[in-house]
Amino acid sequence: MSGLADLRLGFIPLTDCAPLVVARSLGLFAEEGLQVELSREAAWATIRDKVAVGALDGAHMLAPMALAAGLSTDIARPLIAPLALNANGSAITVSAALARTLEEIDPVALAARPVTAAPLKKLIDRRRRDGAPLLTFAVVFPYSMHNYALRYWLAQAGIHPDRDVRLVVTPPPRMVEQLAAGAIDGFCVGAPWNAVAAAHGVGEILMKASQFWPGGPDKVFGVTADWALAHCDELRAALRALIRAAAWADDPANRGELVALLARPEHVGADPAAIVRALEGEIVFHRDAAGLPRRDHALWFLSQMARWGQVAADADLEAVADQVYRPDLFRAAALSLGPALEPALVFADAAPAPAALFDGTLFAPSAV
Repeated sequence: MSGLADLRLGFIPLTDCAPLVVARSLGLFAEEGLQVELSREAAWATIRDKVAVGALDGAHMLAPMALAAGLSTDIARPLIAPLALNANGSAITVSAALARTLEEIDPVALAARPVTAAPLKKLIDRRRRDGAPLLTFAVVFPYSMHNYALRYWLAQAGIHPDRDVRLVVTPPPRMVEQLAAGAIDGFCVGAPWNAVAAAHGVGEILMKASQFWPGGPDKVFGVTADWALAHCDELRAALRALIRAAAWADDPANRGELVALLARPEHVGADPAAIVRALEGEIVFHRDAAGLPRRDHALWFLSQMARWGQVAADADLEAVADQVYRPDLFRAAALSLGPALEPALVFADAAPAPAALFDGTLFAPSAV
């Protein structure tokens, strides 16, 4: 693998950046012939723009962001997702004050797990009668699992996310301070920031991603389609390193070392206890074919974009899914690693059956 170009890869300080951090810190990129610099970025829009203009060769990325580029609804330069970085990891959290109010309204519902938005619907109706301002919830980006999970959770209880509450965009590391300051009443964000809010006593987690959709998708490794075509050797080397890193991160024997790596200020920079909370029974990086960029996941994201008016009515969603999600590139890299990484070789036709969402709905790609 000699002669490969140096790579600059971006990430946001979240627990699910782990495969990039592990691959760089443990020398897995170097073993694949790559010299990689990691760039800690403040916001998803920065990631998007830097990848688009070539300031970053690739990045830890919101999966719907890559799909939006394919629809030309976000940026004009097409992106591809040859690897899924994780399943689960995000959560819906409300302020401690709002949680107390919801418990007063419906203590039985608040004691259940997962918590539906039914008590929130009662509160919103009461606030409307009283002339109170809309409650404010934050998401990390318009094209994100977090936005669609929060919208789905609200809508399932009869709350219209564009009329009955106010939605704002806030970078993940700023969520907790905004909640503590009273600027927002709740948020949906990736780990470890929900656990940080709970640990500081300023928030209460109502719905974990593993409860919303067990094994549901979240982040991907994204590059531009042009870069992938021009640097196919580098891309395969990067995918090999990231698959190996994901398998290492899933191994319980490596948990302590992983937490210590992520807690470092140049990486996530959060309390190790909060990082541990997200890793225990929540985030999956490798097992059950978590790294496979699955077409049905892409189609679910696209269905939510269509539901909330983010795509044109005549958009060919299946074509976009096939253009952006590239399981063929994942498979080629995984196969080249041999039997030692056997879990990575579980392909779509052998992957676990899709799980139902928290309301019992089983997504059917044919419905898109």
